[in-house]
Amino acid sequence: MSYVLLFVCVLVGVAFFTLLERSVLGYVQIRKGPNKVGIMGIPQPFADAIKLFLSESKSPLAINYYPYYFCPVLALFVALVVWLVFPFHTMCVGFELGVLFFLCCLSLGVYSVLGSGWSSNSKYALLGGLRAVAQTISYEVSLALILLSFIFLVEGYDLCLFSYYQESLWFVFISFPLMLAWFASCLAETNRTPFDFAEGESELVSGFNIEYGSGGFALIFMAEYASILFMGMLFSVIFLGGYSVSVWFYVKVVFVSFMFVWVRGTLPRFRYDKLMGLAWSGFLPLSLNYLFFFIGLSVVFYVLMLYYAMN
Repeated sequence: MSYVLLFVCVLVGVAFFTLLERSVLGYVQIRKGPNKVGIMGIPQPFADAIKLFLSESKSPLAINYYPYYFCPVLALFVALVVWLVFPFHTMCVGFELGVLFFLCCLSLGVYSVLGSGWSSNSKYALLGGLRAVAQTISYEVSLALILLSFIFLVEGYDLCLFSYYQESLWFVFISFPLMLAWFASCLAETNRTPFDFAEGESELVSGFNIEYGSGGFALIFMAEYASILFMGMLFSVIFLGGYSVSVWFYVKVVFVSFMFVWVRGTLPRFRYDKLMGLAWSGFLPLSLNYLFFFIGLSVVFYVLMLYYAMN
């Protein structure tokens, strides 16, 4: 029941996050946002969902049928399953290998994008899928190394440990450059502006999801926004501390998710070679240096503990 309740809350959060994004982008671009349906446009996401899922689904004749229809379902499934690592401090659910499970699900999400692009049998969709794979694999390395640095600090893979170790001092104060690298890597992992090359409208029409409409597009859309909310939650757990039973924890999650929207409204798209250079020449050396620093810090700590224990 805890898992079912969590999934329902995530889907409702996705609905209202889309409303937040459209409203914020309306203010950024000095225009009206969604404000006609109901009071202040609040039921607008549910009206959009009903419209998408009740629309007639049409697909090209040359598609690979089963991968074409299965990949959007896989994308949403992975985006929801990764929420199982949510740190329940009420001990409803215990998951001691949460960080490893997160990295596995992050790698699995590549296949849905690549499968969607390949099975659509369109050159634009295939190019979008290939871009997404190269981009995701590149930034996964930085994400894994940054997480490994903090694992040496908290000495465990459970996300609850991050809250325990940040009761007095948030990790953002001791590793501010890592926080910036993590946030930029999250933007790249979720294919968001300025790293939205998998959906490059200017050159790929709409990228890997060009042949999808109605229900298939809605599933891909929901998977992307569930991933954004999850990255916001993970950012808050790793760098801003807090317990999931606190209201301030959710305020921090909403603020980090708002940062995703703010970046979309203000920054232009990056150049693709600059994107790859940032991953391999910028974030990789930074995360490796911090990893060696934290390993050295752990070794020094254990040597001091052993010295005091012997004396």
